[in-house]
Amino acid sequence: VQLQASGGGLVQAGGSLRLSCAASGISFGSYALGWFRQAPGKEREFVAAISWSGVSTEYTDSVKGRFTITRDNDKSTVYLRMNDLKPEDTAVYYCAADYGVPATGSYRGELEYDYWGQGTLVTVSS
Repeated sequence: VQLQASGGGLVQAGGSLRLSCAASGISFGSYALGWFRQAPGKEREFVAAISWSGVSTEYTDSVKGRFTITRDNDKSTVYLRMNDLKPEDTAVYYCAADYGVPATGSYRGELEYDYWGQGTLVTVSS
């Protein structure tokens, strides 16, 4: 199983980036996908998730209205479109895959996820 995250980089505040995470080795359509991030000196935190069907999405409050998670099952890829980026969005972003429906009913918990990607660095300058 491999989750390959890409699309990170350096961007000015107010700018946009689109992260991608390509999966292989799993039945992609059976997995919910999530994005997490870890800023320097901080714990990893939940950012966004999308259900296996693509019908349901979930976002942490700080990115609502700015970030959009989507998936393309034909390409086995999940995306995170990030608009109006702020310096506090600077972090390593990780994608993760969760088989089926989370036992807790929420996609926010790291323990729900079965597989993780290697991370891609997003740096937002002020």
